[in-house]
Amino acid sequence: MSSDEISSALNRCVLRTDDLDQQADSLTNWLQEYDQMSEGCFYGSVDKLTSHNFHVFKEETSRALRQQCQIWTDAIWFGIPLEEDLSFRINGQNLMPNNLATRSGDQAFELVTPENFQIYGVVLEGELLNRMATLQGVELREWDVFKNPTLELAPQKLMMLKSCLGTIMDDSSHKMDSYVREDLLMTCLLHALPNESSSPKLLPSYQHRKVVVERVKEYMKSHQQLPVTITELCQIAYVSRRTLQYSFETILGYSPLQFLRLTRLNQVRRALKTADKDSTVTETAEKWGFTHAGQFSHDYKKTFGESPSQTLRKAL
Repeated sequence: MSSDEISSALNRCVLRTDDLDQQADSLTNWLQEYDQMSEGCFYGSVDKLTSHNFHVFKEETSRALRQQCQIWTDAIWFGIPLEEDLSFRINGQNLMPNNLATRSGDQAFELVTPENFQIYGVVLEGELLNRMATLQGVELREWDVFKNPTLELAPQKLMMLKSCLGTIMDDSSHKMDSYVREDLLMTCLLHALPNESSSPKLLPSYQHRKVVVERVKEYMKSHQQLPVTITELCQIAYVSRRTLQYSFETILGYSPLQFLRLTRLNQVRRALKTADKDSTVTETAEKWGFTHAGQFSHDYKKTFGESPSQTLRKAL
């Protein structure tokens, strides 16, 4: 897909400050006021990526705070603390395990945050969320984001969403195209949010499912080293995200995301086994779309039982 299907290129800005009010003013188009509630010098940081209809950020604050907030009209905010802490409150409600916080742009809200607090934030236009859900074939369940300030997710989905946000915000991922970052986030967010999980009324035939999988496999063969997103695979196979998922799970026994990850991990392994003395693990991994070094090494060792550097040493 082209980058303008979601938004323009992302802009990055990092703020580190010991001024509480400067931190409160650092998030674009927010109305915020912070009160410090615990003793000691304040230190905070905001690392944010912004486009015209989409913001994602990681915020850190050293002292306990009371935050009065409101985002821009027609937008939705999702707040995902990095660690579970029941002292985090939104509008007086404790954020329970496996929950995220959420508010719409027409409502002011209050956060009470503990000391040494870290949170991921995502703010996007409501229309963008609905458009991307339609594009990916996801039918969001009727959930009232406007009345309930917390939303419970399946533990595995919340963990995947945090991992996705970590990959997007990691500075070592600067080589990831902006549209890939955005599509990755939208895919993970839509997958995490409650959706209609019942099977389609008309299940695609075996032949149709086989064709879908073969189209993706052929594309991967001819575009081996290019980053690809689930949205692009839907377009390549001419199906919705749900049909793509169902086709892969019934034909191969793996989800499309698992297939992409495992296929590329195997390609990296082959490349490392035939590498020359000037090759490095980092360069080889990046050629196959792995831009988060830590996550790549973890996945590689979990899959093959040895680190990528061990594979490379055997080849030299």
